[in-house]
Amino acid sequence: MKLQTMALHHAPLLHQLYLDTPDYFALLGTNPPSLGEVERDVQTALFDPRRRLELLYRHAGTSDGQTLQNSELLGSLDYKLDFPEPGDVTINLLLIRGDLQSGGLGRQAVHLLEKQLPSGTVRLLASVLGENPRAVAFWERLGFSFATDARPVMTWYAKPLGNARLAPKAPVLTPVL
Repeated sequence: MKLQTMALHHAPLLHQLYLDTPDYFALLGTNPPSLGEVERDVQTALFDPRRRLELLYRHAGTSDGQTLQNSELLGSLDYKLDFPEPGDVTINLLLIRGDLQSGGLGRQAVHLLEKQLPSGTVRLLASVLGENPRAVAFWERLGFSFATDARPVMTWYAKPLGNARLAPKAPVLTPVL
């Protein structure tokens, strides 16, 4: 699995991923967002220096630094550094394409993220929107435990990472439009 930082021109890929995962939006009681809404969200995220949007690919080809050629889009990862507190990283959304769920890809994505967390990260959080027992079970299997109740909108689960990570700080990325 390979993570690729999302740019505005990737919005149609994210939109298609949302369309390919209708059960998630049905669980929330809504339709997938329109392409325009996805473009606005990606653009907003690119201007937040703490927010990261990543596309998850099954690496099947070579990477030229911008595009993974001959690779299959598996999902997306949306997270925020130093939120809600310094040293926290909060996963806002981990979405695996509908037809690929329950195959271990979500677990792989979280482990990949954990390996690249910036130094100083002491806690990883995950937000669960709505009533989603399947997501709760997923996070608990990965060592997260209930942290905050903000129902009916969401609940948060947390995984302490022990001492501050020794990995070097992630570079600050400039938005690509």
